[in-house]
Amino acid sequence: MYVCNCNAIRERDALAAIDAGAATVKAVFTHCQTRPQCAKCVCDIRQMIDDAQVSLTMAAE
Repeated sequence: MYVCNCNAIRERDALAAIDAGAATVKAVFTHCQTRPQCAKCVCDIRQMIDDAQVSLTMAAE
């Protein structure tokens, strides 16, 4: 599934960026070598980052 249609960033691409250490939306775009255009995806990417951080916190406990 595409998270960002403007830049053709798929969910798996965004998750790979997050797994590689991207902790901000800007870092995800940088990892994918793109820049935000319409910004409709920013909330979804931010939610993916938050979900990943929650998962890591739970795994550490």
